[in-house]
Amino acid sequence: VVLAELSRGATKSSEQEFVERLARNHPILTPTENNWLESGRLLSKIRVDKGFHGEKLRDLHFDLLIALTARSAGARLVTSDRADFELIASYRRLQLEIW
Repeated sequence: VVLAELSRGATKSSEQEFVERLARNHPILTPTENNWLESGRLLSKIRVDKGFHGEKLRDLHFDLLIALTARSAGARLVTSDRADFELIASYRRLQLEIW
């Protein structure tokens, strides 16, 4: 999921090459079936609690998948997206580091 988000934002060939080097040189964690199911349940709860719709829900779904995958792997999640990941952390305990 992270690689997809980075690729989506890579507008220069040097940025795309960086993403490709990440994919080659670092382990890739992928969401499990349980991560997908839990992300849907949590997204539904957040939608009801916060009133989010449309694009915000879609973007938050990607972040939920990243968070739940990191959590399942026992990994620390490092991000600059304080608002979304602190929101997610209010629903599920995460090892979260904000840059």
